[in-house]
Amino acid sequence: MLDTTNFKKGLCVVHRDEPCIIVDYTVSTPTARGGNTIFKTKFRNLKTGQIYNDTIRSGDKFSEVDLERHGASYLYNDGKRWYFMDDESYEQFDLGLEEMSGDELYISDGMEGIQAVLIDGLVVSIQLPLSVALDVVECDPSIKGATAQAQLKPAVCSTGLKVQVPSYVEIGTRIRVDTRDGHFLEREK
Repeated sequence: MLDTTNFKKGLCVVHRDEPCIIVDYTVSTPTARGGNTIFKTKFRNLKTGQIYNDTIRSGDKFSEVDLERHGASYLYNDGKRWYFMDDESYEQFDLGLEEMSGDELYISDGMEGIQAVLIDGLVVSIQLPLSVALDVVECDPSIKGATAQAQLKPAVCSTGLKVQVPSYVEIGTRIRVDTRDGHFLEREK
């Protein structure tokens, strides 16, 4: 059994007797004495694809969903659907924009480490590696010696992802980005 302290983006739990994945959540601590911490959670039903919000009190218990994970390869997208291949069975599957829920911004050609998440033999979502390498296609020019402190500037990656990067990053630089929250990790070597 899992409780709210185990919550993280991408965790699959049984909620309202249905398998769900946690798309996002925020934690609110009430100011009143004795008030429980509240988790405002956005769930996606893995069978129907429906997205809904629910408020969960600290300490509530959930059971984990019985999942299978297979390695998968990204093939291509047509703007509306993303196509993958299961590395074990070599079967192709596709996911729509609502099933991708933001993961499409981290997927590029030749990407490795993708996992297909299956329930009862059906692919319901994918799980990305913890970090991915992306190319910067748009950012402000760097100004050497302009500041004594580290500053961040906005950059756009080849997939359309917007990331705050250090001032030394230029167009054409390959960077590593965390897939959990989309922040810059390092310049790719």
